[in-house]
Amino acid sequence: MYIAIEGVIGVGKTTLARLLQPSFKSGLLLEIFEENPFLSDFYADRARYAFQTQIFFLLSRYRQQNNNVPRLLAENEDLISDYTFEKDTIFANINLHGDELTMYHRVHEALAEKVPTPDLLVYLRASLDTILQRIALRDRAYERQIERDYLQQLSDAYEEFLSHASRLPFPVLTIDTETSDYIRSAEELKDVENRIRQALQLSPFQPTLPIT
Repeated sequence: MYIAIEGVIGVGKTTLARLLQPSFKSGLLLEIFEENPFLSDFYADRARYAFQTQIFFLLSRYRQQNNNVPRLLAENEDLISDYTFEKDTIFANINLHGDELTMYHRVHEALAEKVPTPDLLVYLRASLDTILQRIALRDRAYERQIERDYLQQLSDAYEEFLSHASRLPFPVLTIDTETSDYIRSAEELKDVENRIRQALQLSPFQPTLPIT
């Protein structure tokens, strides 16, 4: 079973993936983003470095997914990843325009056919203020120049992407990280795990009781 976790920068995707791995006894695929040589320049001047940054990410994510997802699924019954290949288009549609966006979509379409899709997408949602706090706490040098407006654009783009969930090639489970403190609460982490198991019909899980 292949589970992917998604959400805006800083929402807590990698943290949740690491926390869930022991319970599912799964393989773990974490996005490699530090190697992008354009990332720091992109946050300083988005218009100038958008195309280089986006194409590098597209090819890097393709290589990671195409090489590692089949291998990890063969080695483990389950796999958890902290990103999907589909996320790339969300960023591209914000950062690229005109001929650059057209070229990007042509390359993405050709590569996407070869990338395995997850059995479930877990989408993490949080307010913009919370996301900014989490980014500040982890204090990555290249993220210090991220603009609030850019994060708002990303948040809106993710919501738009998920508003068409019925057309996506996988079911979507949304987790509100504002109200669920699964980092500090083992009980709330267990609840997240239970919701994932229920969505995938993986035993054991506790069925959700109907609201009366």
